[in-house]
Order: sequence, then C-alpha cells, then structure tokens
Amino acid sequence: MKALFFIASLVCVFIAEGKGQPNAWKNVSKYKNTWNKPPSRIPNRFSVDAPLMGNGDMMVCTGFDGKILRYYISKNDFWRLKSQGDGLSGPRLAGCVDIAVKGFDSSSFSAQQLLSNGTTTCFLKIDDRGVEVSSWVAATENILFIEIYAKKKAVEISLDLSAPQNNQAQISKRSGPVSWLTRSFEGDVDMSTGVAIAFKILGRNTNSTLLQKGKKVVIAVAIESKFKKDNPLKYVQGHLQTITPHYIDQLKKNHDDWWKDYWSKSSVTLSDTLLEKAWYQGLYTMGACSRDPRFPPGLFGWTTNDQPGWNGDYHLNYNFQAPFYCLASANRLKQAAPHDAPLLDFISRGEWYARKVTNTRGILYPVGIGPLGIEVTRNFPNDHYKNHGDIESGGLFFGQRSNAIYGLVNMAQYWRCTYDSIYGEKIYPYVFNVVAFWEDYLRLENNRLVIYGDAIHEGSGANKNPILTLGLLRNALQLIIDLSKALQKDELKRDKWENMLVQLSTFPIQQRNGKKVFRYTEEGVDWWDGNGLGIQHIYPGNVITLDSDPQLLEISKNTIDQMQRWHDANTSNSFFMAAIRVGYDPEKIIHELRNYSLHTYPNGFQYGNPHGIENSCTVTNAVNEMLCMSVGNVIRIMQGYPVKYDAQFSNIRTWGAFLVSAKRVSGHIGRVTIISEMGNPCTIMNPWDKRKVKIIRNGKKAELQEGERLTFNTYKNETIELEPLEPNNG
Repeated sequence: MKALFFIASLVCVFIAEGKGQPNAWKNVSKYKNTWNKPPSRIPNRFSVDAPLMGNGDMMVCTGFDGKILRYYISKNDFWRLKSQGDGLSGPRLAGCVDIAVKGFDSSSFSAQQLLSNGTTTCFLKIDDRGVEVSSWVAATENILFIEIYAKKKAVEISLDLSAPQNNQAQISKRSGPVSWLTRSFEGDVDMSTGVAIAFKILGRNTNSTLLQKGKKVVIAVAIESKFKKDNPLKYVQGHLQTITPHYIDQLKKNHDDWWKDYWSKSSVTLSDTLLEKAWYQGLYTMGACSRDPRFPPGLFGWTTNDQPGWNGDYHLNYNFQAPFYCLASANRLKQAAPHDAPLLDFISRGEWYARKVTNTRGILYPVGIGPLGIEVTRNFPNDHYKNHGDIESGGLFFGQRSNAIYGLVNMAQYWRCTYDSIYGEKIYPYVFNVVAFWEDYLRLENNRLVIYGDAIHEGSGANKNPILTLGLLRNALQLIIDLSKALQKDELKRDKWENMLVQLSTFPIQQRNGKKVFRYTEEGVDWWDGNGLGIQHIYPGNVITLDSDPQLLEISKNTIDQMQRWHDANTSNSFFMAAIRVGYDPEKIIHELRNYSLHTYPNGFQYGNPHGIENSCTVTNAVNEMLCMSVGNVIRIMQGYPVKYDAQFSNIRTWGAFLVSAKRVSGHIGRVTIISEMGNPCTIMNPWDKRKVKIIRNGKKAELQEGERLTFNTYKNETIELEPLEPNNG
C-alpha cells in the first residue's frame, strides 16, 4: 500500500518556455534539473512542455501555441487509412480545443500533472493576474473536462475548435451552445474514417465569457469516431446535453476508481525514489494511451499534427513492440493486449508477400503497417528508397525478413506470463504462420540450418545468419512447441520444430579489442555503432539466461562492455534488459539507469529520441527484471538489484503465470508470496542461499525444501508463501 500512497503524490511539472506546439518527442538541447538531491517521495522536475492525458482511446496533450492554450485531441482509431507509401496515411490529429485568455501568452504558462489519475493543471500568471486551468480525460468515457478559475482578477476567455488544413481531410464546423467539429478522410482511401468533437461551457450559451474573480467555468469536450458510433456527431451532441453536476461527480468517481484499480495491479517501493518515480511514470503513459483492443497506439502515441514522423505507423523492427515489453510483467494485461491486433489483421497480406517475395508458405511482413490490414509503406514513389532490395513486390522491407517474427516477442511474453488458453488460441495462427515461413526459408547445410539474405539492419545487405533473427527464431520455436502442447495442436509437427531448434546455426562470434564478442552476422555486417541489435537475441529474444553456458554468458558480458549503448536512440529499451539478463554488473546498470531517468522531459520521454513512446517503459521493464526475473521459468528474487538498496514489490507477473511479491530491508529478504493462477510447477532460486525454506500453502504449512533451487507443484489460484527456516527451529 505504501507505493499506492506514493503514486498519489507524484507530480510532474512542465514549463513551456515559449516553445509553441507541444511535441513530447522533439529534440531540445537544454534541460534543467531544479534540485540536486532527490528529497524523499518528491518527483524529479524538469523544464519542457506537453503533459499527456488519455484513457487508451482518447488522448489529449496541452500547451501554449502562440497566444492560445491549446488541447490537442487524438484518438487511436482515427487514421487516414490507405495502403500507400506517400506519406499521406497514418494516425491524424482529430482536432484542438483552443482557449484564448486575454492578456496571457506562453511566457506566463506552466503546468503540473498528477500521475495518480492524470489530472493536469495549467497555470497562467502575469503580474497579479492568475488563472488556473484544470483538466482530466475520463477513464471510462471519451470526455475531457476543463475547469477554468480566475484567482485574483476577472479574465476574458473565448473558446473555439480547430483542426489542421489538409487536402485529404473533410472538415465541418459550427459554433453555438454546443460547438462541434467533424473531421474525416473519405476520398481516395481504402477505408473511410471520421471523428466528431463537441464542447459545451456548462451553464452558459456562449463560447466567450467574462470570468469573474474567484469564479470558475467548466467545459465538457466529447469525441467519438465512426468505428465506435454510426453517427458520431449526433452521439457527442446528445451526450453533452445530458451532463449534469451529479453526472460529473459520478464520472469523476469512476475515473478515480479506474486509476486506483490500475495502480493496484502491481507496485514497487524503492529506496531510490528517482527510479521509483520513473517506474510509475512509464506505466502511467501506457495506461493513458493503450486500451482499445483493435487500435493500439502508433509510434508517437499522442498525435499533434497531420505529419507524424515515419507516418506515425506501427514500425515492426522494434519501435512498435518496445513500449509493450514490460506490460505483462507489470500485470497490465489490458494495456498489453492491443499490441497484437494489427499483426493479426495483416496475416492475409503477409501470406501474399511470402508467396510473391520469397516463394514460401507462412507470412512475411514489411517494415511499416497500420491497423485493419493497412500497409502505409506500400508502393513508395520511384524517387524513394533506390537501394537494391529495399522495396520488393511493392513492400518496403529494407532486405529484412524478421519483421513478422519480431511481432512474437510480446505475444510470447503475454502467453508465458498467463497461460491463458483463449489468448493462446487467438495468437496460434500468427505463430504457426511465422514458423511456417522459416521452415521454408531456412537452408540445411552440413546438418545446420542457415539464414541467407536477411538484413540485420535496415538496408545492411543480404546478410548470412544475422544474430537477431537467430535469437528470434529460437524464441519462436520454443513458443510454438509450448503452445502446441498446451492447446493440443499439431502434435505431429513438434518433432520437426524441436529438430529445428537443435539444428539452428549457433550465434556468430568475433574478437574485438582482445575479447570474444558477438558478431552481428556470420557474413556481412560485423558491428554497428548506431544501434544495439547485436544483443537483441538476449533480449527481447529471450534465449540467453543466467542458466546458459558460462562461456556464452562471458561473451554476452563482453559484448555489453564493448557496446555501452545505455543511451541509444534505437535500442536502449533492450540494452538494459540484456545486461540484466546475463548478470552484468548491477551497480553499473543502476548508475546508467539513473542517468537515463534524468535525461527526460517531465512526461518521461527521452531527450533526443525521435521515436515517440518506445522508451516510455524502459525503466519499468528494467526494474521489474532486477526485482523479479523469470526468463526460462526460473524465478529470481532481487538477484539483479544491488543488495545495498531496499526494495519492495507486489504482483510482478512471471513466466508460468505467477504473481510474486517480496520485500528486502537492510539486505534481508522477508517472506515471498506467490499466487499461482494456472497451477503450473514453480521453480525459484532460493532467496536465502541454500537454507531450509518453509512452504506455506493457503496459510497452512505444507513442506520444507532446501538447496539452491526450490521446485514444487502448485494448484490453480493457490497462494504460496516461502519463509526461511531459522537454524534454531531445526
């Protein structure tokens, strides 16, 4: 419970500094830390813009644009949907609520946000005039509430709706007691899309007003899309007419209850308050932008214009997958699940590419896709991507064959952490088709399976045995075998898959600065200074663990040493995890993770990283792994977290479908609690070295075990507690 009280007190402070349109991912050359030593339970403060709000479907960020306090509203299911690589398709800004407060500009603006429920307060202050503007996006309905309060003097305010002018978009707009705006993409698209936004100043019949000293007005803003309602405009207009003070109170209660439940899914308490705050902030980000089961957030999560980088799409060679890495272990399954939808929806087109490009069964995916089977990187104009092999049969591949198999990393994590048979049935066709592609694509040479013509890096050429794909293949084969057994499917193919695991080529190795390290490919690229792909077989590939061959672990640590890619614009989100997985120096990891946490905007986005939300949960993922590692179905309690730091965690979800809780104070681990959801066998490294351990089942002492590892059977929904047996108790 201590961590839940802490999250309620977390506040992020934002200072616009006249930077104009909020863009949480833009590069800035300067940041300011307003204090040197973190006081207890007080979050870090930096200067920049863009507080982020949302409910997983409707997203809002705010900041000053010129002389207007602007709320940028986007929706996960509002895209221009056309399978064409012309830069004209991708997620789009739905519209903006513009609030003009006479006499104020961006130099008077600052903001703070509570991570407990996303409530964001903007402060406007010039001389003795002050205005507070508080806002929150309802967690259970697509409504934004904005409350404007004049503190010492009356202020004049006016409101309007706006949207970017775009030759492809159709816009309609009307002002009145309920002002509204519709925006749609209907011509020259594969699927038409549209949204409606409406707002109303409650209790007023005008969009401008003189707000008296000490008074407030409340604005309700509703949004809906054609995917959710047949007539979204009629819906939002009618919805606003039903809003009463009682309704707002009930909606606020539902909102707070939702966030309270969200934070109860798992928690951590760390003596290092900087990392603790970053842990919660990452989960806040994903709680705010991921919940729609058909439309996960795109590259940037929040869309603030009609020209997001890389189309704002689902970029499949890690960027799209990265923010979801931690969600299963953090027990945020509803935020993790949307990840799969665009991958499953693209299967038929992936089968087409496999036949056309590689003459194989299964599925082959390009680099960038959208929702509902849309491919926003198809058929680029002739003056784009002239390198040989970048475009094949109209699809942008950059020579890579690993995009579809990369899609398995989060599916595998979700499955291994839940063993949910319904989920397994859902993903099985995708997993089966991925493996079918590689059954046909691999070549058998001298009793080993070899990969040819697969670029490890975009455009790196026809590489042989890229280490990334070798790792992802092992992960895929282990996953399909596990799924096949659990779901009782394709029993006759298991021997083949198991033989493929045995015959798959080993990881390429080279000498670098006098030490053995991994080589990026067996033939082709040997090293790459611009990314960390050379460690992604470790993570998220999951194929090297602390139980691996000691020589392999030594090579892994050497590679981490040589790379030092802790702060990397491409792969920091996997580099920390790889270092933890192989037992790299935990003090070094903590040091770099703290630096990483300091190098952010107040909303947690990394300075200098152009790729949106991909790093939102890097710290969350790393902390989970240090506190409770479970790769390979062996649970390790705080094995990667330096002993000198106190820590407590509850309900970290592990492989085998266990929820684990533990606490360490002054180097001593107390009782460990394990909830077994599916009744799988459990193996845990003895948290008390090799001492005897009491196993308590549902509150009753059951048995004793001792040794380096404890292994015991469990039953569904059984609660197991582990305690060391004191020496004087026999």
